[in-house]
Amino acid sequence: MSKKENTSLPFFGIPKIMPYVKPYQGTIIRMVTLGMITSVIDAVYPLFNRYALDHFVALSTLDTMGTFVALYLAVLVFQLIVNYTSARDCGRVEMAVDRDLRNASFNHLQELSFAYFNQNSVGYIHARVMSDTGKIGELVAWRMMDIVWSGSYLLFVLINMFVINARLALGVILLVPIVAVFVALLQKKMVVLNREIREVNSKISGNFNEGITGAKSIKTLVVEDRILDDFRHDSENMRKTSVHAVRYSAFFSSGITLMSSVALSIVLWQGGMLSQQNILLIGTLSVFMSYALNMMEPIQSIIETISSLISIQVNIERFTKLMETESDVSDAPEVIEKYGDAFHPRRENWEPLKGEVEFRNVSFKYPDGNEMVLEHFNLKVAEGTNIAIVGETGAGKSTLVNLVCRFFEPTSGQVLIDGKDARERSQLWLHSNIGYVLQTPHLFSGTVRENLRYGRPDASDEEIMRALDLVSARFVIEKLKKGLDTDVGEGGDLLSTGEKQLLSFARAILADPRILVLDEATASIDTLTEKAIQDAIATVIKGRTSFVIAHRLSTIVNADVILVVQDGKIVERGRHNELMRKKGYYYDLYSRQYAEIAVNAVVSSL
Repeated sequence: MSKKENTSLPFFGIPKIMPYVKPYQGTIIRMVTLGMITSVIDAVYPLFNRYALDHFVALSTLDTMGTFVALYLAVLVFQLIVNYTSARDCGRVEMAVDRDLRNASFNHLQELSFAYFNQNSVGYIHARVMSDTGKIGELVAWRMMDIVWSGSYLLFVLINMFVINARLALGVILLVPIVAVFVALLQKKMVVLNREIREVNSKISGNFNEGITGAKSIKTLVVEDRILDDFRHDSENMRKTSVHAVRYSAFFSSGITLMSSVALSIVLWQGGMLSQQNILLIGTLSVFMSYALNMMEPIQSIIETISSLISIQVNIERFTKLMETESDVSDAPEVIEKYGDAFHPRRENWEPLKGEVEFRNVSFKYPDGNEMVLEHFNLKVAEGTNIAIVGETGAGKSTLVNLVCRFFEPTSGQVLIDGKDARERSQLWLHSNIGYVLQTPHLFSGTVRENLRYGRPDASDEEIMRALDLVSARFVIEKLKKGLDTDVGEGGDLLSTGEKQLLSFARAILADPRILVLDEATASIDTLTEKAIQDAIATVIKGRTSFVIAHRLSTIVNADVILVVQDGKIVERGRHNELMRKKGYYYDLYSRQYAEIAVNAVVSSL
């Protein structure tokens, strides 16, 4: 949806977020009421000055001074209480709405399928959850208060002026539309400039991030000068745009000051003449002078708030678009009723999973693709079978695994688990029985122990150590100063890639899955460690159905079935010896890789 379309929505898209605002309607009503009371008090203060000038100064008397001071102080204290309460309510509403929007969006993300994360960048998703929700919370609280206070103050000031002296009020009121047009035109330009500044700032942040995270690549490629030139170019654009914005801001402020001065001049001119004719008292003139100076600020505030509302509407649309996104993979209502969902599982109804997998006449294309990756594919995998999937990089080796794990649904046909369509049982039931070791391992921030227990929170230290022994990873723990209590850092950055891979392998094994998926799990491990882990794999896959996506073909020669993938299609299947005898695509892959290994061995021996 374009920005032009966004601005045409009624009430700036507020109806779309009302379900998240409604729980706090009582606080919001009180907040709005207090805002109106504050504006009334602000409009009343000049009347105190009027009384003081016309009574105490003009009549040179201190009669009723005690009552006047007491009443003035009472109003002042009351205003302080009202301001504190309204500010507190605004803060509470902002934080509460922001929290609820953030929780709702993050919860919804957990329900979306793998396809959504495959099609949207981390930065895009992060902005929806963090930035957009914060802007909406600010809108509901502070922007609403700005409108309430400014509108109420202008209304009460206008009423007071006309009640006191309609002729003088009319002279001041005539400036209001001129001020409004002036503010609106400049505010529109300011919004455009501020948007440009944010865009340039995003580029600078991106360049800065790349300069830090890609430091090693920058130095090895010797492109420091190019990176610096890009950074300097964006910084200069930031400077120019910011200076342009400052000029408009200065002109904007000067224009408002000029309008206030013109309004004050009109009051002094007209009021002075009326005072000379004894039609207007000096106290009344002071009231008009105060109103003339102060009424420009709320006009400016209203225009700025409306501009902000239009801008924030984009945030509302992006948030609602996320919340309205439906998962490509979802459980049917009757499945949820029996098995529960990801947040409320009914484990007592979960059947044990044996590990038999069958592809029955499966055709599949990715949600963002046009070509079929699988067409009428059939394969029956008995419980405990070891399936290897091989092919060139980018050939589509992960497709079958994605379907088995139900990260994607078949376009047509069925994927059966233990003889039953996977869609007839919950995703959580299936995922709880799958151990997945990725080529690029990911550890969560926290300790080693916390990471290993992610798949099985109740695991004891003895069970953790057994899992580590099984994958030959005990040495990783032994060389860490704090052992299992060692913090792995953000994303596991305090450990080497090989160490992270071993720990992620142990984490999968600790959960005791019935189906094990190894997605090139030994690609990040040195040759010596690979030999140890291959022995461990042979042990842990016994009695489990396993899918091994392999780049090194020497690691899967003993697989029960080898599926050879080329251009997203399965072109060959069989055992290693059968495929070698065919001298087809698998034979070429294996021979080429064997030749490379032999050459490397000769080179390393020189």
